[in-house]
Amino acid sequence: MQYVAKLAREGKHWTVSFPDCPGCQTFGKTKDEALAMAAEALDGWLETHLEYGDVPPRPKPHRGGVPIEVRAALDVAIQLRWLRDKLALTQAGLAKRVGVSQQQIAKLEKATSNPTLQTLVDLTTKVGSRVLIELSPPAGSRKGLIRKRARSSTSPGTLRRTAGR
Repeated sequence: MQYVAKLAREGKHWTVSFPDCPGCQTFGKTKDEALAMAAEALDGWLETHLEYGDVPPRPKPHRGGVPIEVRAALDVAIQLRWLRDKLALTQAGLAKRVGVSQQQIAKLEKATSNPTLQTLVDLTTKVGSRVLIELSPPAGSRKGLIRKRARSSTSPGTLRRTAGR
């Protein structure tokens, strides 16, 4: 999951704010420093909302800006909180529905939680939902996904072996 960060130059510093996260801001002396601080500020802002029982806002598409990735464990905790909100259930209500304790649901909604895939599948199945997983290479990288092979000049469509491969 990603939230869009907006960068602005203010004097000698760069400021970063998140349109979807009111009050979440940081700054740095350089653009790179500001963006590095942005991920930390975003994680802290989202974790605080979870700790206080709030529903973190869903990221919306924005023109311009820089996408900031939310770390995986926090991403899962937020999505569980969104699911519970969509079902209009308290932690106790969700716990009763899936057959676990309220404390177990509270633990799953913490950014430090590390549920197994099977736990997530079991929980979502019991409420008529499902787990979707997306694996992708780092942004801007397709290395390792497609290996180009040299074509033989004598026979179109035939692959030529290169020494060392």
